[in-house]
Amino acid sequence: MDTDLNARGPRTSIAETRFDWPLCYEAENLVLNQIEMFCGRNSAAARMSERMRAETGTRLIDWIDYLVLPVDLEPALRQAGFIPDPLGDAPATWQTVFWHPESMLPRLILDRTLPGDGWPLALAIHVDSLSDFICANHLTGEPEGQPFTRFRRICIARENGTHFEAVERSGYRGYSPEALTPGRKDDWREAQRLWKTRARDFDDDAEGFRQARALLKRLIDLVGRDLACHIVFAEERAYWQQRNHAARIQKQRQDRLGLGWANHDHHTFRSSRANFLALMSALEELGFERRERYYAGAQAGWGAQILEQPVEGMVAFCDVDLDPADTQIDFSRQGLSTPRRLGTIGLWVGLHGESFLQAGMHHLECRFDFSLLREQLAAAGVETMKPFSDFPFLKQAFTQGEQWPVRAERAERLVRAGLIDDAQFRKFISEGALGSHLENLQRKGGFKGFNQASVSVIIRDTDPRIHSHAA
Repeated sequence: MDTDLNARGPRTSIAETRFDWPLCYEAENLVLNQIEMFCGRNSAAARMSERMRAETGTRLIDWIDYLVLPVDLEPALRQAGFIPDPLGDAPATWQTVFWHPESMLPRLILDRTLPGDGWPLALAIHVDSLSDFICANHLTGEPEGQPFTRFRRICIARENGTHFEAVERSGYRGYSPEALTPGRKDDWREAQRLWKTRARDFDDDAEGFRQARALLKRLIDLVGRDLACHIVFAEERAYWQQRNHAARIQKQRQDRLGLGWANHDHHTFRSSRANFLALMSALEELGFERRERYYAGAQAGWGAQILEQPVEGMVAFCDVDLDPADTQIDFSRQGLSTPRRLGTIGLWVGLHGESFLQAGMHHLECRFDFSLLREQLAAAGVETMKPFSDFPFLKQAFTQGEQWPVRAERAERLVRAGLIDDAQFRKFISEGALGSHLENLQRKGGFKGFNQASVSVIIRDTDPRIHSHAA
């Protein structure tokens, strides 16, 4: 992870300069073998895996929070790149939590009480809401952990010495439930209310960011940084979802199994050049640390800073227009000049607003069975664009974009600044402009990164100036 945690100054960490996330097939195969062994002994897990595929277009591995394994697997885990998790907070003294910091794979808990050469003791899937999961699957057991606490768990099925479980997390990376403390529920609900009902429309977006950061400080004072991050991003998904038809269709499919959006991969925010540093500061308040910083080249005209919140496991992909000279600076820490023209990102913000304010996210990317989801969404009337990444280890495609109306005052502001012409103004006012997407992603080999060239293609292909709603 980042060697300069929560940096506020100009220092650049190792994590920010790397682009070569490895393919970890040995680690992935180890996990897949353990999943197969578990499902062979627990029919409820096998049935859930099939239902995930058939009803949601998702894969069991992308929902797994952890597996509990015999301790004699430790040499194999270390050989595959797993190491003890410094934030693991093991549920018992005889257990050690391992994670793979260079991949997107479940955590593995080694239990010294299990017999050697045995099968996995437990497999737990991560869901958004344990109450919703219990209701959707007609479970009758009592959960471990109270509502409005950091970690809750329920056993779905015990079979052949195995435990199939579901867990709910809220700003916590460990495995130990806690007691509900006085005032916790009220503080949690107040934090949700404050962010859900916050003002998003401002005449001056800089003032909007100032107010958003002040509100973040209130949330953090109420519930702490990591839970505040959990609450904020849940509300940002809800705000985006209400403005995206494909998202509502897929969320309904996942909710039938009580899963929610717990298969999220990353959240994409678009920013103007003027407010990019304000977006970085807001995310830093929530505990995000910088990862890769992309500059896509002079022809592409955009860049991105990727950030990760290590406790919540949340990833933010933050896009901004860039000029050729901006490759020489750390644009996540140094201010960007006023643009002479708008690229795809700047035009989107100009037409719809800042992602962190008026517009909401450009897209949510979740992990799926790529081909299967395309087929299932098509059957539900949701078409998918041509894939912009099509590698064995990374497949990505947007659903057809949601067309949003454009407010006249926003388009008029762009005309007055000479950033769009009269014909473009008339087109945007009459047709609207592309607003948001759901992104279908499949990872293999535990691959944690992104493909810069492929993202450039889809940014170009979704530029409102070349896209016609009537086409």
